[in-house]
Amino acid sequence: IDVHMEKQTVDFARDAFLTGRSQPLKFRVQQLKSLQRLITERQGEIAIALKQDLNRSQYDTALSELIGLENEISLAVGKLSQWAAPRHVEKNIMTLTDQVYILPEPLGVVLIIGAWNYPWALTLQPLIGAIAAGNAAVVKPSELSEHSASLLKALLPQYLDKELYPVVTGGVPETQELLRQRFDHIFYTGNSTVGKVVMEAAAKHLTPVTLELGGKSPCYIDKDCDLIVACRRITWGKFFNVGQTCIAPDYILCEPSIQNKLVEGIRNTLQEFYGPDPKSSPDYGRIINLRHFSRVMGLLEGCSVALGGESDPSQCYIAPTVVTDVSPHTRLMQEEIFGPLLPIVTVGDVGDAIRFINGKEKPLALYVFSSDKKVIKRMIAETSSGGVVVNDVIMHYVLNSLPFGGVGQSGMGRYHGKHTFDQLSHHRACLIKSLGMECINMARYPPQDRSRARRARQAMRSSLCDQSKSTFVWAVLATILACCLLVALIVILVMGAR
Repeated sequence: IDVHMEKQTVDFARDAFLTGRSQPLKFRVQQLKSLQRLITERQGEIAIALKQDLNRSQYDTALSELIGLENEISLAVGKLSQWAAPRHVEKNIMTLTDQVYILPEPLGVVLIIGAWNYPWALTLQPLIGAIAAGNAAVVKPSELSEHSASLLKALLPQYLDKELYPVVTGGVPETQELLRQRFDHIFYTGNSTVGKVVMEAAAKHLTPVTLELGGKSPCYIDKDCDLIVACRRITWGKFFNVGQTCIAPDYILCEPSIQNKLVEGIRNTLQEFYGPDPKSSPDYGRIINLRHFSRVMGLLEGCSVALGGESDPSQCYIAPTVVTDVSPHTRLMQEEIFGPLLPIVTVGDVGDAIRFINGKEKPLALYVFSSDKKVIKRMIAETSSGGVVVNDVIMHYVLNSLPFGGVGQSGMGRYHGKHTFDQLSHHRACLIKSLGMECINMARYPPQDRSRARRARQAMRSSLCDQSKSTFVWAVLATILACCLLVALIVILVMGAR
């Protein structure tokens, strides 16, 4: 590793940012549209790279990575002028005649460390927000999805400003060297172990971070729901990308009376999705590498496999697998699975399920399947998670009006749509006062007495709570002023007549 290369890349990006060329809205839109062209024109090459990395089909590539990016770019282009505009806020009596607003401005140079499981979506989505917010960004794709990383490094400079948005490839040493540099924000997607390393490195420069991590996302299935639909949606969410999804249902919680029904429902759905042999299905992928294959297979030790369990290390293939009667103390229930293993843990009722969930770290996602509104309401009220979806899985991710992010050990910060823009912007407080109307300010000056202190307290407490109230106050003031002018005019006319 050339330790000077990473520093030089960051320095060049900062110098480019300091020229100011990333800040005009016209430039930001132009760069976003160029990124859109990359996705459109190079879709075939991207699909080939994902096939090599994860055995993704062409259709899975569009569904899981590119469509979301296209929608994100279209939203940013269409809404950018609105997002970047000054945001006027309520005033008090002391600032009645002043300009008071929040101005979103760029942070500076952002480091984006992408993930290997969705190497395009989870790398470019933060980049869209960084560009929209007017930042420079150093992009570090994951080395595990090596074909996608190499292609991204080759393509991005052909479409975007190569000084403002450089790509750095490599493994752990390159990432460590990048983390030694000073950034204005670090956006990391991955696991909590590396997340702690990122946060420790960021602390040395007091750099704010967004950590999109993971954890064990529970899926509670109430006996009072349509189990056929529940099984179809859960099977899709769990085994899409071979379970290598941070918000995939990690395990199922249910009452013992429906456990066998769930296994049968999942069995039928797998047959519908992937046929009798998932290994030969073009829609079923592979584990990213042999190391992860061995880790996932190791989680099965001592477990009762009710469905699946077949594997082939030569292809990093693990069949869709369901494990029943799982003890909460097994290794399978102690760490995020990130593979095609679905444990079923039985509980007595919804109360037991809530206690089980609350006994673990706060998850990135919580899934609840029920037709009982009381159960749904209780689950939401008595648990905490990054996001919650009722009667489906994963679909909150595709709605860019919702903030996506974790809480506690599952991450910090949020993104998607305007939330990414806000996350990667500094919200600057702006107050532009007049040198006139000094009478309003007199109460704050010394010498102070009880009367002045009382007037100052009242002035600072009296907020104009909304725009309608502010408009009303201005209308009253304008009316009073008009009346005063009218009276003065009448006096002048009367005096003139005399």
